[in-house]
Amino acid sequence: MNDLKNKVVLITGASSGIGAAAAVAFGRYGARVAVHYRSQRDAALSVVAQIQAAGSSAEAFGCDVMDPVQLAQLVQAVHARFGRIDVLINNVGGMMRRIALSEASDAAIDEVFHFNARSMMVLCREVIPHMRAQGGGSIINITSQAANTGGTRGAGLYAASKSYITTYTKGLAREVVREGIRVNAMAPGVIDTPIHASHASSSVTGKEDLQAKLKKSIPMGRLGRPEECAGVLLFLASEELSSYVTGQTIGVNGGSTMA
Repeated sequence: MNDLKNKVVLITGASSGIGAAAAVAFGRYGARVAVHYRSQRDAALSVVAQIQAAGSSAEAFGCDVMDPVQLAQLVQAVHARFGRIDVLINNVGGMMRRIALSEASDAAIDEVFHFNARSMMVLCREVIPHMRAQGGGSIINITSQAANTGGTRGAGLYAASKSYITTYTKGLAREVVREGIRVNAMAPGVIDTPIHASHASSSVTGKEDLQAKLKKSIPMGRLGRPEECAGVLLFLASEELSSYVTGQTIGVNGGSTMA
């Protein structure tokens, strides 16, 4: 993946979990990385330090993804700092809370869809003109295996928002494919991240350890690691390895969706 060297990669939600692992991985291959964070500035700066220690350049950018104006400013700031944006990884997202679909309020629906889906759409819209002007780029959206299964109990809103991302990825890929812009998605299964740990149990699921139950359902018999997702993101970003891949969703789930 020599072609990743000096490419500018913007990764949202890169202060922890999959985003942080991806940021460090891209840095190891010589990419210049824009590390986005929402509130965990110190964690984002730690990721930046790891990238710099590997010999690559990086900078942390704070932004509330719920605000479209701030998202536009984020793209402008990254482009001003690095001069281009070659890869956009829309990683930010979350369940927010477990809630039954039949009980979801308007506010809860807006919160989940704005956080997961609208933020992704806005960033794609803002980045594409830059990629178009420079002759191409790669966009990778993070969806979830929940988009195919409907999610575990209480995660229906999250699953629906991720399904939206999967469909949007295909539609956008068709729109921009002739302009040298590839658009793909990665669908993680149960990955050992702070997000999964924080939602392992709730009033909806009861006292049962949901994470342990999910582990038993995974053919590999374990949770995935953020670094195992980072490898797929490197592949999708590299023109050397995936130049003929667009409009696709790659699952990283330990075999959970083989059936």
